[in-house]
Amino acid sequence: MSSADCIFCKIASGQIPAQKVHESDDVIVFRDISPKAPAHLLAIPKKHVKGLAELRGLEPAIFEAIAQAAASEKIAASGFRVVLNQGAHAGQEVEHLHFHILGGRQLSWPPG
Repeated sequence: MSSADCIFCKIASGQIPAQKVHESDDVIVFRDISPKAPAHLLAIPKKHVKGLAELRGLEPAIFEAIAQAAASEKIAASGFRVVLNQGAHAGQEVEHLHFHILGGRQLSWPPG
């Protein structure tokens, strides 16, 4: 998939609207359209990155964005989960690296 066809690239560029909760030069965090918890956000690099191997250099920005979004959603104090599905066998549906941020209720373990 090219970045021209990527739904997350279109969200990052503003071509597709999203409910943003955080944005920086390198990262955007927005609400998931099919939430699995009261707070379910997605953190993505603005640059088209398919997987962790391509993330180099963006780690501080993405983790800072996750922390700031969790604080702004008021889930940081009670706890939240960050999930990364890497590849089709792990359940990655969009080939653009994205971190799920889940919180707002007691989360079960193992996830299910």
